[in-house]
Amino acid sequence: MPEPFVVEIWGKPAGVVLKEGNAFRFHAFTRPFFALEGHQFNTPGQARLAAAKLQPPRESLRAD
Repeated sequence: MPEPFVVEIWGKPAGVVLKEGNAFRFHAFTRPFFALEGHQFNTPGQARLAAAKLQPPRESLRAD
């Protein structure tokens, strides 16, 4: 079984990408990344770019 690829956005985990056949399926950890849950990508990098579009840098700097 291929190794999972953890997707981090601005230093925080967004989800994991698992290889399924010729594609990579995204599994989200938190909001706002649930919007990508189950989506397939050609590469792990494409999944990371899609996740980065969901959380701009400014939003990630607010206090938790």
